Amino acid sequence: MKMKKVLSMLLVAVCTMGLAACGGSSEGGSEDSGDDTLVMATNAEFPPYEYHEGDEVVGIDVDIASAIAEELGMELKVEDMAFDSIIPAVTSGKADIGAAGMTVTPDREESVAFTDTYAHATQVIIVKEDSDITGPDDLVGKTIGVQLGTTGDLYATDIEDATVEQYNKGFEAVQALTQDKIDAVIIDGEPAKEFVAESEGLKILDEAFTEEDYAIAVAKDNTELVDKINDALATLKESGKLDEIIAKYISADSEADAE
Repeated sequence: MKMKKVLSMLLVAVCTMGLAACGGSSEGGSEDSGDDTLVMATNAEFPPYEYHEGDEVVGIDVDIASAIAEELGMELKVEDMAFDSIIPAVTSGKADIGAAGMTVTPDREESVAFTDTYAHATQVIIVKEDSDITGPDDLVGKTIGVQLGTTGDLYATDIEDATVEQYNKGFEAVQALTQDKIDAVIIDGEPAKEFVAESEGLKILDEAFTEEDYAIAVAKDNTELVDKINDALATLKESGKLDEIIAKYISADSEADAE
């Protein structure tokens, strides 16, 4: 009996020190932090690349990331956050990738690595239909609305004598335009189409503000993941899956302006 009692006490001690060995779970871990989960940080305010459909985040970037995860034998988990929180989430390890219609810029390349490009981007200018702004040169001295942390935000600061108003969401900038609080909005082409279609009295100028490319952000030292994603993107391009995903959200007559 004494021997059994001693063995029981030892077993309790072992379980106390290592819960995982006795059917428990160690503190600080999560089911989604394992090697089989690809965590994507995004900002679901950017249709058709990422947006809310009920409680679910959907869009081009989500479908592409899901296809990449499938190629890698992983499960995708989407984390929705403010756009300017995405790169910090990637650099801190809270997310594996950042995919949010993110343009490759020198400033961002100082913080993260980027995969190969998967889409072409166009920054456009939204104005009211009766506006005297007809192109980028007319933005001098104007009040311009942008989404915080986007390339529109970065480029608008270079416009001579312009006042830049930053908003957490793109539609908030567009709303401010309809209320005459600002003179124009600089934003990516496809979301611009969505916002203008939903608002009366607005138009997109014919002349683009900038041309750029989208890629997926990865932690700077994680070259292995960059290589794996590039291989997956190459496979998706070759199979036609990438074009299929984009065509699902962007009609053929607007693909020339796709971001």
